Amino acid sequence: MPPASDADFSLAGAPPRPGGPVILTSPAAMQRWRRDHPGELGFVPTMGYLHDGHLALVRRSRAENPLTVVSIFVNPAQFGPGEDFERYPRDEVRDLALLREAGVDAVYLPSAAEMYPPGYQTYVTVEHLTQRLEGAARPGHFRGVATVVLKLFNAVSPTRAYFGRKDAQQLRVIRRMVRDLDLPVEVVPCEIVREPDGLAMSSRNVYLSPEQRGAAPVVKRSLDAAAAAWAAGERDAETLRRIVRGVIAAEPLAALEYVSLADDETLEELEGRVERPALLSLVVRFGSTRLLDNLELA
Repeated sequence: MPPASDADFSLAGAPPRPGGPVILTSPAAMQRWRRDHPGELGFVPTMGYLHDGHLALVRRSRAENPLTVVSIFVNPAQFGPGEDFERYPRDEVRDLALLREAGVDAVYLPSAAEMYPPGYQTYVTVEHLTQRLEGAARPGHFRGVATVVLKLFNAVSPTRAYFGRKDAQQLRVIRRMVRDLDLPVEVVPCEIVREPDGLAMSSRNVYLSPEQRGAAPVVKRSLDAAAAAWAAGERDAETLRRIVRGVIAAEPLAALEYVSLADDETLEELEGRVERPALLSLVVRFGSTRLLDNLELA
């Protein structure tokens, strides 16, 4: 079946599966189900607390594959000390209702004990891509991401796996892992889904106070300002970063953690004139909440 375009998938509708999705709670159960359901399969890995961004990935998968599996697993291995693992938003009942309505075939819902049993000691490390940006800000984060995604791929055996572009570095780390380890899965990047005011959808948006939520669209406005400069011919890397910093600085509730203009593939920071595809990304804090966003420039 040919892939749908990003323009197509948001319009793709399909009725829910009769009886709702099968719930699978262990790697062995997931693998058995997959053996009983051969053929092309789309996979959407999530940490739950689903929003329209996740559901857009599900719609894309359903448009492109006869079978779709969604996983829900809040992965402790990708949270560092003092991060929000314990308070990360969870609502399994609501998530399952949304996935039933979305028509997925199976939900993979393993426990931490199933994923990391006593004595567990094997992890996946992607080297250079993880040494900057979020990798520098959150040491060990991408080791946890790469490890859990490989374990999920091994259990689900997907044909295609769907990831949002909002987590830009994560997307590139997973693509590199798939390439380097010769994994038989196509990684499908999907466009960022935004609120009407431009804020990128994220499960962590629930942490924002009403005042912070009102200020949060400044993140997208800063990217829009840089995009307008780029469209007008600006190619100096530091000038583009300075535009982003200026917009963020004008919002009192926003604290810029970093802004990066990096090579789109290697994520190495660019200086001087930008002559190749680049990723403009930033993290902005509103209180204790970190919001990520990015823009691809080509």
